[in-house]
Amino acid sequence: MKIGFIGLGNVGGKLSGSLIRNGHNVLVHDLNAGFVADKVATGAQNGESPTEMMQACDAVITCLPSPAASAAVMEEMLPYVGHGKIWMEMSTTDEAEVKRIGAQVIEAGGAAVDCPVSGGCHRADTGNISIFAGCDRATFERILPLLTTMGRRVLHTGDLGSASVLKVLTNYLATANLVSCAEALTVAKGAGMDLGVAYEAMAISSGTSFVHETESQVILNGSRDISFTMDLVAKDIGLFQDVADRAGVPLDLNPLLIRLFNDAIDRFGPRELSPNIIKRLEEATGLDVTAPGFPAEMTDYEPEEQGAEVIVRR
Repeated sequence: MKIGFIGLGNVGGKLSGSLIRNGHNVLVHDLNAGFVADKVATGAQNGESPTEMMQACDAVITCLPSPAASAAVMEEMLPYVGHGKIWMEMSTTDEAEVKRIGAQVIEAGGAAVDCPVSGGCHRADTGNISIFAGCDRATFERILPLLTTMGRRVLHTGDLGSASVLKVLTNYLATANLVSCAEALTVAKGAGMDLGVAYEAMAISSGTSFVHETESQVILNGSRDISFTMDLVAKDIGLFQDVADRAGVPLDLNPLLIRLFNDAIDRFGPRELSPNIIKRLEEATGLDVTAPGFPAEMTDYEPEEQGAEVIVRR
């Protein structure tokens, strides 16, 4: 298959890198010409424009920062969608929006997939990230070789839109966990605990989690760098709230998280790194929640492996 990849930012740059590194025929496009040049230097082709890519490619992947950005790109490409073409939406987006655009793609004779990723940029870089895929089974089997190149664990979630629901659900859980880890570490500091010991206590206990074992480390380092920013958190938990509202489920915790991150954005700016939600507590207490011995960025130490489909227990 000839693959188009649009959006070469923190996540898209790494996912496309896995396809290129493993020998796939990839055309790339981004508004940042430097990102495109970097990928061309590693073996990709310059796709020139979304319209040219849809005409030239069997599958076009979008990995963009907002539903509006994806909608704008797809509006350009829709006239060139035809039988056999596949649109793969790897952005974190709104269920209703991906269904709306996907219906237009399907009406034009193509296939549509929402296939967002989860697990952090460091695992996207090694091809070990997890991928959800919402689409009909026949389309899923066509694109599975691409998904298992970009990801370690691939889950067919059901119909188009289902993957986007699960993606914002898991991002909500990660956000709640980030805030709770920030509070726990700040309380440990305030109580006079050794933060290295506190980290290990949390890691070997019932309080551990993926977020603690990764993001707590860069919090304690002081870099707070996970290549993810507060505006993106606000977008994701806002999308989760939209899903809950459509489902008629009254939530207690997510509205609080929305208020916390909106306050942090007002204080520190939308492009502040998301683990710096802890700065609200550091400022309120005067505490410095850092400790020696922790890394400045997250690294995936697992070797790259060919991915596989996750089989759902029934």
